[in-house]
Amino acid sequence: MTNEKQRGPIKAVLFDFDGTLSTLRAGWEEVMVPLFKEMITGSQQLTTEEAEKLNEEIIDYIDQSTGIQTIFQMRWLAEKVIEKGWNPNVLGEWEYKAEYNRRLLLQVNDRIRGLQTGVYRPADFLIKGSEQLLELLQQHEIPMYIASGTDHPDVVNEAEVLGVRTFFKEIAGAPVGRADCSKEKVIRELLGHEEFQGKGLAVIGDGKVEIRLAKENGALALGLASDEDKREGMNPIKQERLQAAGADWIAGDFTDTSKWMRWLGLDSLDS
Repeated sequence: MTNEKQRGPIKAVLFDFDGTLSTLRAGWEEVMVPLFKEMITGSQQLTTEEAEKLNEEIIDYIDQSTGIQTIFQMRWLAEKVIEKGWNPNVLGEWEYKAEYNRRLLLQVNDRIRGLQTGVYRPADFLIKGSEQLLELLQQHEIPMYIASGTDHPDVVNEAEVLGVRTFFKEIAGAPVGRADCSKEKVIRELLGHEEFQGKGLAVIGDGKVEIRLAKENGALALGLASDEDKREGMNPIKQERLQAAGADWIAGDFTDTSKWMRWLGLDSLDS
């Protein structure tokens, strides 16, 4: 998908992290879905119809909430446990988040250990072409930022182990133990910088949250419909989600750097 309107050179780029640059957390949905089912049903034996309806409800919610701060997804879970009434053992949203993080980090930390011990290379968990694009943007002295719904210390650490932390002027993840500084807030604050006036900023992400906010505030919205298993090519589900959010252009990876630089209005600087 492409929108051929001409824009001036971009002054800064804001990246989402998980699924846009990093695949260290690929498979998080496979952790969240069973957790939600387990916590909502408890020991209740559901009918086939009830189980199918619940599964559909959970998958629909996770799909539409992709990109928001994790604690808000856990808030939905807490409310759903109360609403269904199947599980008398109702926990708080932060308790649900702690359990979700525990399960997810079993997989993530295993990957990080592999990186630290040389079993894996950073390229094994970076979307194809991302390092080359980051290097080009750095050469052009374009300030780069990360905004993520993942806990701030984790985003910083994962950017570090993947070798991309130094590319970014600022990394803003979710504050630990607080739900008052979501990705939306970080993006809105950056979009509000006087130097950008919206038009000077490009937002690149695989979720509709950042794309929608970019469009609402006049920034260039570039969708990354990444296939997180292959790290290249287009994921049709993400593509559809990003199209619905109004992305100006959608790609599956960063391998065609000349196209990315052209869309960012930076290709003329190379000539």
